[in-house]
Amino acid sequence: MATVELRFSALPEHVRTARLVAAAVARRAGVDESVLDELRLAVGEACSRAVALHQRNGVDGAVRVALTEQEKRFLIEVADEAGPTHAAEAADGEPEDEETLGLAVITGLVEDVEVGNGSDGGVIRMSWPLSPVSVAV
Repeated sequence: MATVELRFSALPEHVRTARLVAAAVARRAGVDESVLDELRLAVGEACSRAVALHQRNGVDGAVRVALTEQEKRFLIEVADEAGPTHAAEAADGEPEDEETLGLAVITGLVEDVEVGNGSDGGVIRMSWPLSPVSVAV
């Protein structure tokens, strides 16, 4: 089980790099080419959400992206250090649209997704199947 880990400062300009690295590692692991665009978009949304949580909460920590090739699946975890994850609320008590929309996009793009809390903040876990040819090799 090979893992590549990327840590970056919670700045929007680093999200693009995370997307590119995730797509390259996924391609090498054997994720089907037909889902790489969705994978790239999902990683971008998850990283953008983590960056926004850091900035909104005034946290200086890093965003962590772990890319793990398992036996039959490719797992991506995007973790923030912004404390317990709660949907941000606007002044009227309703969840903020940006965060809700980002999670909706992720769940629309990824069949296997889990949003939860890690040791220091929120974690989004996403996985995709590896193509049968790469699994058999």
